[in-house]
Amino acid sequence: MRIGLLTEGGYPYATGESRLWCDRLVRGLEQHEFDLYALSRSAQQEKHGCIQLPPQVRRVRTASLWAPADDGRTYGRRERRRFAGHFKDLAAAVCADGDGFADGLYGLAELAREHGGLYAALRSETAVRALESACRAPGTRRTVHGATVVDHLAFADRLERALRPLLLDWYDEDGLGAVDLCHAAAGGPAALPGLLAKRFCGVPLLVTEYGVQLRAHYLAATDAGLSAPVRALLAAFHGQLAAEVYRQASVITPGNTHARRWQERCGAAREKLRTVYPGMEADRFATVGESDDTGDPHTLVWVGRIEPSKDLISLLHAFAEIRRTEPLARLRLFGAPAQSPEAVTYLAHCKALAAQLFPDEADGAHAVGDNPVSFEEIGGPEAPELVDAYAAGGVVVLSSVVEGFPVSVVEAMFCGRATVSTDVGAVVEVIGGTGLVVPPRNPRALAEACVSLLRDGARRERLGAAARARALELFTVEQNLTAFRGIYLELMSHSPVQRDVVDADGGPLPFAHPAECHVPAPWTGAPARPRTPSWAEEPRLVAAGAPPETAKETQP
Repeated sequence: MRIGLLTEGGYPYATGESRLWCDRLVRGLEQHEFDLYALSRSAQQEKHGCIQLPPQVRRVRTASLWAPADDGRTYGRRERRRFAGHFKDLAAAVCADGDGFADGLYGLAELAREHGGLYAALRSETAVRALESACRAPGTRRTVHGATVVDHLAFADRLERALRPLLLDWYDEDGLGAVDLCHAAAGGPAALPGLLAKRFCGVPLLVTEYGVQLRAHYLAATDAGLSAPVRALLAAFHGQLAAEVYRQASVITPGNTHARRWQERCGAAREKLRTVYPGMEADRFATVGESDDTGDPHTLVWVGRIEPSKDLISLLHAFAEIRRTEPLARLRLFGAPAQSPEAVTYLAHCKALAAQLFPDEADGAHAVGDNPVSFEEIGGPEAPELVDAYAAGGVVVLSSVVEGFPVSVVEAMFCGRATVSTDVGAVVEVIGGTGLVVPPRNPRALAEACVSLLRDGARRERLGAAARARALELFTVEQNLTAFRGIYLELMSHSPVQRDVVDADGGPLPFAHPAECHVPAPWTGAPARPRTPSWAEEPRLVAAGAPPETAKETQP
């Protein structure tokens, strides 16, 4: 089976959110062939390059969402009229939650496929005037009524970048038309090529979301310094796009119930949803998880990225409460080196607060003082590896106010550690009764839960053992691969690919379609004329010992 893996800002680049799980998926399902279609988000990401790919990756095609994509083409009178009609449908749907979004989107895609020139058209005066008319039409949102020309230009610029996959030449029999299944590693622009492959070539679409892209766009628009009308227009566009992706996908696999609720609110049908938890490498934590050493019983451990959403301020105030009842308690915070200016500022603020709350303590007049709170880096002398951080204490704490899938909690569960976490994101679903959960932004509740575990060693051991058993059952790479292996086969059984196979002279190839692929439609729910899977194509002759062909192509 040939899979077209669609990514945005991740795999196969060396940086990005989906890099790790996509790489595990491709390497774990080595019986399948993969064609990668990747969208990059920045020049810096492309500068870091790509990771080394396994031999089952046949082709890599990339395109940029950040660089100009002007093909130099302009429209004649007829094409301008077509563009104006399709863009008007899309703009009206965005401004007033209408029903013409899909018609406008696919109309623009067909126009770009036939004539190109969409880059210039989306930035033209025609587009701005259509957008202005849609914003002032009756029934539109109150927020967009006051949009100015500057707002229209800003939204048109963001819209062109989001619709850039429509300009690509990926949608033919040599591109996505040659795959048996499109697997989008995220929603939003990453799934746009899958929508067009289904529209033009009939290829089924599978969408996986471990972090809901719509929510990410909402948060990014807030932090980008955009005006209220532009934020409202962007939110409406991405909401309409998410609804269309969920409508056209054959199966949607959220990474947890938190993501599933977002998808259902955006119109995803329940019968399409299959929760597939992210797969994590359990072996790297086996030395601690299978050891009899339960860590320092007086030490609390926090592991993660140091940023405001982790709410270390509440954790430090909670630890001040803990020290009043447990004077031997220590708090060790392990994090990666701060990269952004915001993270550096937040780390400095946390260190200043810790120094104020916990002055250096000494056992005697001539001893050196010691602070019970320490800020340490993963890879430092105290924690050369990530597993060493979790081994340092008996209780692992999560204090976040915003969280999707709590990776640090799952890692602590693999290590057999009892956990105290705030009730955010998918925390309750992940823990499942093997740890303590408290409300976010509640230092007193967090302190009471930590004290209860610090005082009860037997309870810590019971919760840690149960947590490790749960993690090994639900959150391993093996369970993730098994789930996707089954979904791939199921989708192909319901949507077999039909292609006309010809010989070298262009004539029909006898016996190219095996009899077993012609299953009656009522048995599978497929169309009456099923499509032939890629394994039914004429085999390619490969010299003995030669690696499979991998075409590396780059799209500007």
